[in-house]
Amino acid sequence: MSNFTHDILILGGGPGGYVAAIRAAQLGLDAAVIDENQQWGGTCLRVGCIPSKALLESSHLFEEAQQHFAEHGIKTADVSVDLEKMMQRKSSVVDALTGGIKMLLKKNKVKAYNGRGQFVDKNTIEITGKSAGKITAKNIVIATGSLSFPLPGVEFDDNIIGDSTTALSYDTVPETLIVIGGGYIGLELGSVWSRLGAKVTILEAQDRILPGLDNEIAKIAHRIFSKQGLEFKTGVWVESAKKSGVKGVVKLKGEDQPLEADRVLVCTGRIPNTANIGLDAIGIETNRGAIPVNERFETKIQGVFAIGDCIGGAMLAHKASEEGVACVEMIAGGHGHVDYNAIPAIVYTNPEIASVGKTEEQLKDEGIEYRKGMCPYGANGRARALGGTDGRIKVLAHATTDRIVGVHAIGARAGDLIAEAAVAMAFGASSEDLARCCHAHPTLSEIMQEAALAVDNRAIHT
Repeated sequence: MSNFTHDILILGGGPGGYVAAIRAAQLGLDAAVIDENQQWGGTCLRVGCIPSKALLESSHLFEEAQQHFAEHGIKTADVSVDLEKMMQRKSSVVDALTGGIKMLLKKNKVKAYNGRGQFVDKNTIEITGKSAGKITAKNIVIATGSLSFPLPGVEFDDNIIGDSTTALSYDTVPETLIVIGGGYIGLELGSVWSRLGAKVTILEAQDRILPGLDNEIAKIAHRIFSKQGLEFKTGVWVESAKKSGVKGVVKLKGEDQPLEADRVLVCTGRIPNTANIGLDAIGIETNRGAIPVNERFETKIQGVFAIGDCIGGAMLAHKASEEGVACVEMIAGGHGHVDYNAIPAIVYTNPEIASVGKTEEQLKDEGIEYRKGMCPYGANGRARALGGTDGRIKVLAHATTDRIVGVHAIGARAGDLIAEAAVAMAFGASSEDLARCCHAHPTLSEIMQEAALAVDNRAIHT
């Protein structure tokens, strides 16, 4: 068994881990990273964000060709899906990016180990697998990510009844699909298979879809997605889901008649991936799976840090990356910072949903007085030209200081537009600051400006 020593060791090669390792190397540390998968990039890149967005794009183009090209004077006939080719494209996108990370690690002289890592003591990780051995480091950063939440009563077979990973590789388009969970993962993957021809029913335990997002935006999304053909059942509790013959059967609490579908997709959230990494060997206890850390991302054990999904909070790839950079910058003796008030979140449906900062519900619960400005997509020339008039942008500003405290959007390319709001909030901008910045015409960004103007009742086009 080989033994290696490094200045810093990252346990996990996802968007938090590999970014932390590269930044550590840039700062002059002898850095190493461990991951048990052959492909680098973690859940997000291998079986999450990237492959799902590839399928979302492919299915969106198919739907556009089927239903909307004619509006542009483009005639199409006999448009069909080659699912095998679509899956091949998805895989090629993933392969290119995971291979790119491998090259980035090499370029930055980060030592990459492949295998399962577990703590032996606070400075030692033992690897089983391809790179078997023991690694010691002065500082160790845990970046092990998260796993799909195991809903009680669900009997997975990774075929008829599966999770988001399963749904990225269906070999045929199901005639019927039940999605358990009305959050962003369920809506994105439900949209993919709905566009490709499946009859999709989404079950959500709460009385609304997209829990945690601004309620007004969620209501608009519900209405739009219902028109697109998605069926929603909210306020229902799943007691069980199991395979019966070639079907999936879902039993709802209080209902005698079970639901049946060709496939059942479980998207009920994620939990920190902190089991079986040897935390007990170094005396670290978790809180519902999450590792407690201080403002430096350090655990109660000196020299052991944790970032990303495994510490809880918003489980977003970009949050993990920001924490990874901040963590190693502080380890290296510098200053690290993450502005948790300006971390955007995006749902890649059509139309997209994006948000940053507080929702109206949070502001009310916290007793913060605010003013609101909104602009509908239908008032924007570029949106009209795109044929994307569904949606709106909402700017929330503090009633006294006018500082922007939240921005919420649903509409075409909302995921790109929200970056402007995140930057504005990070620099403490007011709604007037945003409103006074000249926005190019005709662009969708003008919707953001109009919403900011509307905070002070100065909107021009609404």
